Amino acid sequence: MRDDDRVSHTHRLVYIRHGETAWSRIGRHTGATDVPLTETGIAQARALGPVLAELELARPTVLVSPRTRAAETAELAGLTVTAVDPDLAEWDYGDYEGRTSEEIRADDPGWTIWTAGAPGGETGEQVAARADRVLARARAAMADGDVVLVAHGHLGRVLTARYLGQPAAFGQHTALLPASAAVFGDDRDGVPQISRFGLVGYAAAQYAGR
Repeated sequence: MRDDDRVSHTHRLVYIRHGETAWSRIGRHTGATDVPLTETGIAQARALGPVLAELELARPTVLVSPRTRAAETAELAGLTVTAVDPDLAEWDYGDYEGRTSEEIRADDPGWTIWTAGAPGGETGEQVAARADRVLARARAAMADGDVVLVAHGHLGRVLTARYLGQPAAFGQHTALLPASAAVFGDDRDGVPQISRFGLVGYAAAQYAGR
């Protein structure tokens, strides 16, 4: 993100990760596979509704990933989807789709998505390019109201990094719980900031998933 791309504004950007799925609960990398929410994920998404109500969103534009788990989370949380944005799809895990990190490292010791990307899938730089496109569209829409993005874990962590002007790998220093919301904005000088992070409507301390 270039400094001249940053525009001070009064509206907010809210990022939401979808609720729990059977794959996300155990850490299976879920990119293109359209895995539905579990009953727990449905409850998590519904519990996010009151959290979003407290934010008092102004004329929100709601963009979601092509995966149905994102749109379902948005609707359960009380949002009305404006459009599907293909750039909000999760990291393309390629050959590692459906595998846990532990399974991958049995064949590829020391692997992390942040340092090596995904063979047959995307690099961090490619995901960052998608996040930059999403942010550019979001900034344009923020002239008219708040913008809500509903998507995935790794994509959201990369988007957080890019909002702060950092490389994709900075995302490894953040964490997004299922059905959690983060609020982004700018200070008076147009400096991008995270104003709230990890907002959930359930007892996160008792959640054992990923």
